Amino acid sequence: MSQKPVFLVTGSDLAPQALALLGDYEVVYAGKTPTEEGIVALCKQHDPVAIIVRYSKVGAAAMDAAPSLKVISKHGSGTDTIDKVAAAARGIPVVAAVGANAAAVAEQALALLLACAKSVVGLNERMHAGHWDKATHKSVELEGRTVGVIGLGAIGQRFARMADAMGMRVLGFDPYAKDLPSYITTVDLDTLWREADAISLHCPLTPDNARLISAQTLAACKPGVIIVNTARGGLIDEDALLEAIRSGRVASAGLDSFAIEPMTAPHPFHGEPRIVLSPHIGGVTADAYVKMGVAAAQNALAVLNR
Repeated sequence: MSQKPVFLVTGSDLAPQALALLGDYEVVYAGKTPTEEGIVALCKQHDPVAIIVRYSKVGAAAMDAAPSLKVISKHGSGTDTIDKVAAAARGIPVVAAVGANAAAVAEQALALLLACAKSVVGLNERMHAGHWDKATHKSVELEGRTVGVIGLGAIGQRFARMADAMGMRVLGFDPYAKDLPSYITTVDLDTLWREADAISLHCPLTPDNARLISAQTLAACKPGVIIVNTARGGLIDEDALLEAIRSGRVASAGLDSFAIEPMTAPHPFHGEPRIVLSPHIGGVTADAYVKMGVAAAQNALAVLNR
């Protein structure tokens, strides 16, 4: 046991700026690919007062293995990997670095939307293969088109602002959002499915919205809709999306998160020319790494210092 109280980080590193805030604590790392069992073992060994959650899940077993645990702090905004019911039952606050990665994720969503609309990946591959498709290719112009933004927290609002700046009409759905800017028109989901030319997901994953994008909701969408997901993979029924892509009902999809991560190989999405993939790196920039680490440390310390 350490002389200093312990912060357990479910990852292999933390930004130096965040570590500088934790001088009164010993910081223990769970490694690059921690498992739930490994986290439980480290909790038993070190009895941390705080856990900063980067990767893997933190459930009731980990909480019970750390009787000194006072706070669980997410290195990011999405807390679906933390058993919040178990934490609440044990009086352990769960805090998140809301907004720390908003710019990074919103930019990734815009990049995926543009990659889909402009066929960036496919044209790049054709050019490298020696083709010149100017006479046969037409991209989608986003100005004047309608984008539906589901989830209007810090990330969704930032994405909406960029879409508005490109001349897009922005429809938004979020039953909890208040005081929204004038360029977001709030609508119900039925209206959003019916009117959006592109849909971008920015909501947390909950039991109520799992597989929000399904065969049924895709059937209600405009033919040729573009789907972008930089939130959580569980929001999409992946089999239904693949079928809609292959039938042409969905023109293309830009995906940064998946039902199972890391993505299994081979995966049905592999080789699909109208699906653009990235490995859940929307929030992974040098700047966001520092912002999220500092916010996660500050949020945990704020609870410990109450």
